[in-house]
Amino acid sequence: GAEASTLDLDTAAISPDQVAAAEARANEVAAQNRPVSVGFEDAATVSGLRKPSEREGPLRVVSIRDLDRSACGGTHVRATGEIGAILIRKVERVRKAVRLEFLCGLRAVRRARLDHELLARLAAQYAAGLDELAALVEGQRTEHREAVAARRAAEAELDRYRAAELVAGVVPDGEGLRQLLVRVEQGSAERLRGLAQAVAALPRAVFIGVVARPPMIVVAAAEDSGRDAAAVLKRMLAPGGGRGGGTPRLAQGTLPAEHLETAVAAIGEVSTAEVPWLRS
Repeated sequence: GAEASTLDLDTAAISPDQVAAAEARANEVAAQNRPVSVGFEDAATVSGLRKPSEREGPLRVVSIRDLDRSACGGTHVRATGEIGAILIRKVERVRKAVRLEFLCGLRAVRRARLDHELLARLAAQYAAGLDELAALVEGQRTEHREAVAARRAAEAELDRYRAAELVAGVVPDGEGLRQLLVRVEQGSAERLRGLAQAVAALPRAVFIGVVARPPMIVVAAAEDSGRDAAAVLKRMLAPGGGRGGGTPRLAQGTLPAEHLETAVAAIGEVSTAEVPWLRS
């Protein structure tokens, strides 16, 4: 290729250790500068080929000393040392095969230099050596995962307190349901779902969340409410051609902004609450 070369292997998978071993062996053979010779032999009498040929008549046979004999019509180096350094850059699945992307010679050297400079810049940001970089990055990934988990746990706990406060301010309707409409000008779908689930965890509670930008509706219903969140959402979205779905306990959908008020009107009279903390 113009930038890199590829090799497709007839195998379902190849391990990182196998890739490293193959690269090391290829570089070893290149460094040995083994002679490469080209000759012609008859297909009926040729022997020692790595892969038998189905052709008849004269075969062009390329031999690498003490390593390989193959029938091939392509261009070859005079000795393996002309290949230079070999660097495998990428391994990917292609249909039922594995494709290796690799660089040779000065291409490999230039790419290795760019990789080194990138790693050096990253290491400098951590005030660490190159050999310490992987451990530092993994440590930060672990800290990030733990921080995200702690934040989500705190948000869930906060949602439970806020849900209890909001539902407590709703007067039950004729069926004994506490139906709450939360309207947000602009907010996070994830945060709205968290509050919705917290409300639905309370007895006889129904939550309907409406976000203006982007236009979105979230519906949640307690198991003892007798309401199906997905059915309620479908009724709200139908007049405006919105799309969405979910389960009887939690559903979410979107619709054109101009139909948002029509969707809200479809649910009838419910208590409305302001929740400024959901604004993004």
